[in-house]
Amino acid sequence: MSVVIRLSRAGTKKRPVYHVVVADSRFPRDGRFIERLGHFNPLLPKENEARLKLDLDKVKAWMAKGAQPSDRVMRFLDAAGVAKRTPRNNPEKAVPRKERKALAEAAAKK
Repeated sequence: MSVVIRLSRAGTKKRPVYHVVVADSRFPRDGRFIERLGHFNPLLPKENEARLKLDLDKVKAWMAKGAQPSDRVMRFLDAAGVAKRTPRNNPEKAVPRKERKALAEAAAKK
């Protein structure tokens, strides 16, 4: 059983609010969960303190038990100083598609 710390969507249509939950990875996003650790409201401004509320003690306890945070939750934990997120690097993402195709063709000719 793989346990993850992830976001579960709540709220109405076009007014999302997310719960930070611990759940079995086999369960659906908005389905059954083990414990609720906090909430996230993306509609509030970034400087507002009510935008993200987390019980960091519970988060640390679940991570000690082996729960893996999702990418978005890992960003929150990195900002809070609980866990260190490794930066991603995809240099091909910044290159426009036509240029990538031209570069691949030029490499194939050589």
